[in-house]
Amino acid sequence: MPTTSRNRAGRRVAVVGISLSDCGRVDEATPYTLHAQAARRALADSGLDRSVIDGLASAGLGTLAPVEVAEYLGLRPRWVDSTSVGGATWEVMAAHAADAIAAGHADAVLLVYGSTARADIKARRRTANLSFGARGPLQFEAPHGHTLIAKYAMAARRHMHEYGTTLEQLAEVAVQARANAALNPEAMFREPITVDEVLDGPMIADPFTKLHCCIRSDGGCAVLLAAEEYVPDTAKAPVWILGTGAHVSHTTMSQWEDFTVSPAAVSGRLAFERAGVRPEEIDLAEIYDAFTYMTLVTLEDLGFCAKGEGGPFVEEKGRLPVNTDGGGLSACHPGMRGLFLLVEAVRQLRGEAPGLQVRRADGSLPELAVASGTGGWFCSSGTVVLGRG
Repeated sequence: MPTTSRNRAGRRVAVVGISLSDCGRVDEATPYTLHAQAARRALADSGLDRSVIDGLASAGLGTLAPVEVAEYLGLRPRWVDSTSVGGATWEVMAAHAADAIAAGHADAVLLVYGSTARADIKARRRTANLSFGARGPLQFEAPHGHTLIAKYAMAARRHMHEYGTTLEQLAEVAVQARANAALNPEAMFREPITVDEVLDGPMIADPFTKLHCCIRSDGGCAVLLAAEEYVPDTAKAPVWILGTGAHVSHTTMSQWEDFTVSPAAVSGRLAFERAGVRPEEIDLAEIYDAFTYMTLVTLEDLGFCAKGEGGPFVEEKGRLPVNTDGGGLSACHPGMRGLFLLVEAVRQLRGEAPGLQVRRADGSLPELAVASGTGGWFCSSGTVVLGRG
């Protein structure tokens, strides 16, 4: 086993362990339990000893995250990250961790998350989803009832106005996510749905009906990143971090220059440039999908189609595998879902997907994947390009 390294600039960084905790309907666990469950499983998946972990990234739990999570897991990390930028948190954290490992500030960093969002509401431990409050810049929007979902809905309406995107095209995102979930035994909702069923559902925030919106679940997951010298000791072939990018755009809607452009337009460009690959070389994309519009506009901003062509793009089934596990719209969504995107991307590149397994035209496993998380109301984005080579 390698000794602790220092100041080794330029080391390659690999994902060496991944896992989900129990997900879906988990009534008898605490968020800490799910953190521990996911962490143990990811470590077992890596084949490494827990003593190699000298870094921890965690957000969303406790007063002093990740200090409380580290204590619960019995870890004493010398490198920590508690960046919290919503759903994009984990892609941004992965970028931070990869940079730290490459520079020798850490050797193996565990990213871990767990949430009982569904169970807490069911048990009346809380009565609503997270409130962002009404202080700071939000004081100018909160009095008007401008909720998180209303902000996404308003952005979707702008895209429809500018480019002629239709409700049917947005609904197709939900239909395809459910089709992928139908093949995934771990997905929470697997019954097929149709465009008409999406359109005819109860209105939540115009133009979003219920099936345009992500599900609420419990669950957690973990990803272990390690320096290249650990790879010979791991249980499975590595998946390499090839390039990353991050960007924040606004918090107040009045400061968002263009509702039809997400921060992924910057984070994606940076990630692809740093990886030295082009969007057309990517075999699959895992995209944050709290709402159908997020998938459509992120596909545009990552460069898989031109701006305004997201609607026709999502109608072309099979053009690019997206959210292969069923995504937040059907598989699971316990809160900050960005870490699940990394887990599914790695599963696909390893050939271990529990449901739909992507194959290239020649039948081989995919070589390149992208995971792109979005936080807040298109406030932040983190994008990670991963590869087997």
